[in-house]
Amino acid sequence: MWDARLDYPPRINCVNAHRTPAVANLLDSESLSLAEDYVYLPDAVRQAREDALVSLGEAPSNGVCAALVFLARMLDAKAVVEVGTGAGVTGLALFAGMNPAGILTSIDSEADWQLEARQAFTAAGIAPRRFRTIAGVALDVLPKLSDGAYDMVFVNGDKLEYVEYVAQAARLLRSGGLLVLYDILWRNLVANPRNEDDETVIMRETLQSVQDLGDFTPLLIPLGSGLLAAIKD
Repeated sequence: MWDARLDYPPRINCVNAHRTPAVANLLDSESLSLAEDYVYLPDAVRQAREDALVSLGEAPSNGVCAALVFLARMLDAKAVVEVGTGAGVTGLALFAGMNPAGILTSIDSEADWQLEARQAFTAAGIAPRRFRTIAGVALDVLPKLSDGAYDMVFVNGDKLEYVEYVAQAARLLRSGGLLVLYDILWRNLVANPRNEDDETVIMRETLQSVQDLGDFTPLLIPLGSGLLAAIKD
């Protein structure tokens, strides 16, 4: 049981300390693998993901991409902000779920990645008017975007800035909009109370900040390296 009244790291200790015989009902690695691979991704997303694995050696998992398609479609998202363009894999997943007229604003400090993403978007038949790629530091760009104007904010940026991204998302999202944070369980280290690496500590602080703001109804999803989905109240 995760007790929201406790601070880190005791809160994380609770995850390990209060296990009961009911733990036998929790999903094992085989079930989690099935959940990851259950959804067959749209061709463009699948191809981009395979290309990223070859060129970069890593990519968001199948389950993470499927979750982004699902969440964007659930919202019928028309305006989405993405922090961390990467090779365009998550952008294509968002497009697969967004309203056909929806616009993606994607921010990344790596111009080369954005070029690769734009090429992937174009190859998938997405009209240029539907994406706006901004090369720059996210915390410099986000304050320039309009308050309450977005249906969804997806974050896969600098891990050390996640707490600040949450604060910006709270401003950018409309009521009922959705914040999605990628890598929130950071390489299975967040639940380990002995790990105090910078990224791990920031992810714990981010989880705490979502609760402390009181503006969100959150859900922690065990896909990929962890997704946090939080509805703006």
